[in-house]
This record gives sequence, C-alpha cells and structure tokens, in this order.
Amino acid sequence: MTTAETATKPFIDVRTIPPVERHPKIFGMLNALAEGGSFIIVNDHDPRPLHYQLESRYPGEFTWEYLENGPDVWRVQIGRQQASGCDCCCGSSSGH
Repeated sequence: MTTAETATKPFIDVRTIPPVERHPKIFGMLNALAEGGSFIIVNDHDPRPLHYQLESRYPGEFTWEYLENGPDVWRVQIGRQQASGCDCCCGSSSGH
C-alpha cells in the first residue's frame, strides 16, 4: 500500500484518547465498517492485545496489517473482510 493510499484512509490516533475509552472507540469504528472497508489505528505501543481481543470477538471477520512497527509509533490497518459470496456453508438449500 502506498503512502498516498494510507493518507486517505480513516484513522484513529489512540495516543490522544484516554486509555479506558480506546477499545470502545475502536470497536465502535469496527462495527461501523462496511465490507471491504478499513481504517488505521496509530499507537505508541504494539496493539497486540487489541488484536487478540478482535480475533476472540470476531474470528476471521477482520484483517490486521502492520504498516509501521515501532519503536515509537505503531500503525495498523484493520479491515472488514468481504463476504465470499458462497452461501453453500451458510444454510443454503441449493444442494451442494
């Protein structure tokens, strides 16, 4: 991904948010994402605990890509997966 592409993405700089409000704000943004949409979080430490929480709550629904990996700033792009379009494993009666 180019710098121009990441510059136009929505982002949240959690360094400016009180710690108790960070995850609720991030999960609010996640819940509002359309399929295929993404945003970037900026933090002063590796947000790995958030990644674990995300995978626990929404397994396989979101992507996680480190764009910058410290030591002073971490930037992670989080995206909502697009539906595969296959309804064969989701209760379809099409007979496959």
